Amino acid sequence: MLAGAAAFAQKPASNPEKSSPSSEKTEPAKAQNNSKPGEKEATQAEEKAAFPFQIELLETHVRFEANGDSRKDLHTIVKINDPAGARQFARLGFDYNRGFQAVEIPLVKITHANGGTSEILPSAISDAPNAAVEKFPVYQDVRVKSVRILGLQEGDTLEYRVITTTTKPPLAPDFWLEHSFDRSGQVLEEIYELDMPDKRAQIRISPETPATIEQSGRDENARESYRWNIRPVNFTSPKGNNDSKDIVVTTFASWSALVRKLTRFINPVVVSTIYGEAEALAHSQGGRSSPAFLYQFVAQKIATVDLPFDWVPIRGRGIHEILASGFGTPIEKIRLLFVLMTQTAARGEVVAYSESPQFESELPSPDLLSGALLKLKDGSKTYFLDPGLEVAPFGIVPAKLRGRKVLEITGKDLLGSEAFSSIPEGLPIASSQKVNIDASIGREGTLSAKVRYAMRGDNELVLRVAFHQTPKERWNEVAGLLALADGFRGHIESVQPSDPMETEKPFEVQYEITQPKFVDWSKKPVRIPALLPQIALPDAGTKGEAGGKIELGTPLEVETRLTLKLPDGTAVQTPPGTSVARDYATYASNYDGHLNTLTATRHVHFLMREIAGERAADYGAFVRAVQLDQAQVITLFPGEKPEKK
Repeated sequence: MLAGAAAFAQKPASNPEKSSPSSEKTEPAKAQNNSKPGEKEATQAEEKAAFPFQIELLETHVRFEANGDSRKDLHTIVKINDPAGARQFARLGFDYNRGFQAVEIPLVKITHANGGTSEILPSAISDAPNAAVEKFPVYQDVRVKSVRILGLQEGDTLEYRVITTTTKPPLAPDFWLEHSFDRSGQVLEEIYELDMPDKRAQIRISPETPATIEQSGRDENARESYRWNIRPVNFTSPKGNNDSKDIVVTTFASWSALVRKLTRFINPVVVSTIYGEAEALAHSQGGRSSPAFLYQFVAQKIATVDLPFDWVPIRGRGIHEILASGFGTPIEKIRLLFVLMTQTAARGEVVAYSESPQFESELPSPDLLSGALLKLKDGSKTYFLDPGLEVAPFGIVPAKLRGRKVLEITGKDLLGSEAFSSIPEGLPIASSQKVNIDASIGREGTLSAKVRYAMRGDNELVLRVAFHQTPKERWNEVAGLLALADGFRGHIESVQPSDPMETEKPFEVQYEITQPKFVDWSKKPVRIPALLPQIALPDAGTKGEAGGKIELGTPLEVETRLTLKLPDGTAVQTPPGTSVARDYATYASNYDGHLNTLTATRHVHFLMREIAGERAADYGAFVRAVQLDQAQVITLFPGEKPEKK
């Protein structure tokens, strides 16, 4: 329930343009537009100035062939409104897989605000491996074609064209596509054309964005084309939290049909020697072939190559090659663990998850599957494992995935119906957080503190990943975010996390923080808050609606303790402690001052995941009691005796 780790859950922003074999994922940057429909034209100039750049035309033509080949032609005209926009378009990058794709950039032209035009020379175009695979030649088919654009300035207009051709893609002859139109007003005009074999695929189009449809040819040459011409005035409001795409195309008749295609990449031909090799490696690491050890072995001894998730093996790397090389992509590590688990009594199944809620009701598409896990059944217990994270304790997956549906890729009758299951809401270990603060305030008013965290559960995983992926010289930044989220401000130093790889123990972080002029002793008395992290509590949510639930989250125990040393002669007046107990949660606090030392403790324990909405009033009273206690202050009397309350 502590707010600290939430700061590390953000993902880096994606590139403004991204090409993929047979799908459209690119969306212009979104911004809120609360204007009424009749006001949009009048305020268009004002909105235009608010963006660092304005896309005057975004024109896309996509053509699919019956054998799964495709061609995507992207034509874009961008007006640069300020220096930030010029910096953003100083380099364009387009991802592709050289094994079955080619990218051409036939046009890059600048029309300058002060007159004249200039075209980018071919020497400005480069083709390089994805930054994540620079040290791994085996993956260097995963590439980025980019172009440097020098001299771009405010008021200039940039025009470019990019052609991506896909030939014999791994899932051919199937193809798929998803696309959403911009609703922010940043794109002034979007033209989208889709041309594909007639009756070859399912297509779903949002009623808000109807298409002009044309048919041509006959029999095996019959084709259908769809055309959209979209302007901001077509939309009455932003899309909001609705994740549904405006256009969805797929040739997969069902999720089972998609699973049958994907299974061939998951079920490798295994030579029995793989088990002997793995056993030898396990013994060399001082372990044995238990499910927990095999998971830790694959997670930590096989380095993760952080490529975007893709089911298709890179150059068909086999299990032996993955094991011998000591590295693999997230899906390759899943495949390796899947094979190694067959030599244990536990049974592993590869499952796919989606970031789209209720994806099982959507048209089946590989784009909807954003990652994979290994579902492990060991006796009566079921675990979900993600070895690609490297530092996740056994059975712990990110909180955003728990409770979500997953599609079973292996371990089912592929001729039957789709098999979906759910990741449990709970964790296999008890969640806890302990925060201990040893602090002092000097005579000059400077606060110095040593803060130590020990965590199990969701925030543990977030912090493990953050410190594992951050260079040591930037650990102060990670600790600074943690401190800021918990209400601590000052200079951070001496950051010492425990080893993120030691997943069998709670994860610990300690740092030192100083804040000059924390108090002004000349003002008597001095009032300060209890220097403890604020314990965040879930909102009541349903407000007592019939049949509703108040979500309390994963059961969690939080203990915080402060020991504060004060200058000699300083007296302390402490507020009364609080104790509140319910069947779903308990809270207790204690504050004590003796001589020149203050101690304070707070302890909250959430025992249930949810309670009935009808109990909103009772839960609201519990929350208010906790919030009132956390708002209490400590009164300090430098060189004086406090008055009794």
